[in-house]
Amino acid sequence: MAIEQAILTWIHLVAAAIWVGGSLFIGIVFSPILKTMATSVEERIQIMIRVGKRFNKIAVPSLVILMATGLYNSHMLLSKPDLLLATSYGTFLTIKIILVIALIITYAVHVRVIRKDVEEQVMSKQMPVQQIQKLRKKIIILGEITVVLSVLILLMAALLDAGV
Repeated sequence: MAIEQAILTWIHLVAAAIWVGGSLFIGIVFSPILKTMATSVEERIQIMIRVGKRFNKIAVPSLVILMATGLYNSHMLLSKPDLLLATSYGTFLTIKIILVIALIITYAVHVRVIRKDVEEQVMSKQMPVQQIQKLRKKIIILGEITVVLSVLILLMAALLDAGV
């Protein structure tokens, strides 16, 4: 049973590394460099859309794996709701679940903001510059929220692992 738990934890950690690491890389490394790669906001958004689509191919499955392994790891406690608020472990798990729900909502809004028709307008250069600038601001804010939530979720995971 210990080896199965170790493998499950490893899968959870790899998925977290992909999701959080990729999000941090895009926000802290790629986005600032992008300003030097493309002169216009339109070009930057086009590149960001291509990078985002590519990242999502591994990020979305990683997020699904994170949620599935996280639920599995906590199913014993979740089956006893009275323990969720009666123990510090349960409290941290509840906070982590709330943060995950907030992350999913933020991601859903992000997907809605860059829906297929918006993406096609940007890629075919059919979107006015003002609208592109508004889109860029929304993407940046949603990205920042995603990173902050992801890092806070990692903090909750560390607290849970430490048995605090």
